Amino acid sequence: MTKSPNKSRASGRTTLTAVAAHAGVSAMTASRALNQPELVSDEVRLRVEQAVAALGYVPNRAARALASRHSNVIVVLVPSLSNFVFNAVIDGIQQVVDAANYQLLIGNTRYSDAEEEKLLKIYLESNPMGILLSGLTHSPRVEQLLASSGVPVVSMMDLSSDPQQLSVGFSQHEAGRTMTRYLIDKGHKRIGFIGAQLDERTLTRAAGYRSAMVEAGLADERLELMVPDASSIGLGAELLGRMLAQVPDCDAIFCCNDDLAHGAIYQCQRRGIAVPEQLAICGFNDLPASAWMIPSVTTISTPRYRVGFEAATLLRNVIEGRQPQVGHIDLGFTLMPRESA
Repeated sequence: MTKSPNKSRASGRTTLTAVAAHAGVSAMTASRALNQPELVSDEVRLRVEQAVAALGYVPNRAARALASRHSNVIVVLVPSLSNFVFNAVIDGIQQVVDAANYQLLIGNTRYSDAEEEKLLKIYLESNPMGILLSGLTHSPRVEQLLASSGVPVVSMMDLSSDPQQLSVGFSQHEAGRTMTRYLIDKGHKRIGFIGAQLDERTLTRAAGYRSAMVEAGLADERLELMVPDASSIGLGAELLGRMLAQVPDCDAIFCCNDDLAHGAIYQCQRRGIAVPEQLAICGFNDLPASAWMIPSVTTISTPRYRVGFEAATLLRNVIEGRQPQVGHIDLGFTLMPRESA
């Protein structure tokens, strides 16, 4: 059986040469029509586009990246694709990337150093233009891969003190401290902290909580309940029960995120515990449901969309040779006092 001249023998893909022949132009002209259409006439561009449609041509971007030592790909690594927080971050990134005609390559690290390393090794083979990473700290192997790649990197969700590390976010430590100070100023003295997942951001918020408790002379290790389990509403309900079992006189609980806070409130309702009269509950991140819970949830509002937008903008400026005026962009956070605390 004779192989179609429109197909590459190695891959079976329709080739640019076949597109050029179909359009009656050279391969170089066909390439210009697809990649720099302003350099060819409208008539030539139309013929090439018609050839592409007729032959079903799909550009081999991997080969192009290998030849040019770069691509139009931006790599984004986040710890979860089901978490509303990171969905909003990706939405912000997408707006900038679409406007710049880049392509996103999104990876879910699942809060795993090993998974982050595996994905990064695979994605670096695409010769990306830049990388957006969640958090500031990574495994030694990931740090080595990033350093040897020479690809610009922007960290998201927290702020670095390293002048060489570009970052966009807010102080997780100060946010945790601010929420705790709010509860202290409301007169609470036995303030518990419930944490799950135990990623970098949760641990930093816990450190902020601990700092405020120490300053107020209220610190007690029994008031901290930290588990490595994946966060969920159900886990929040379970941890509320465990906290009250070990510290019956607890009068307020700071949950490391809103999912846990929602679960804790539901558990209080099942037990007949009045919130906030008997037990104040607060969360973190200000998920959409938090304003509509009964009672509505006191929480910290975080600028997820803006984190993604500003991080992608910063990365784009670096990629396109514009020296950033500021290497660390602090977007701040907002305390949202509501009915639960």
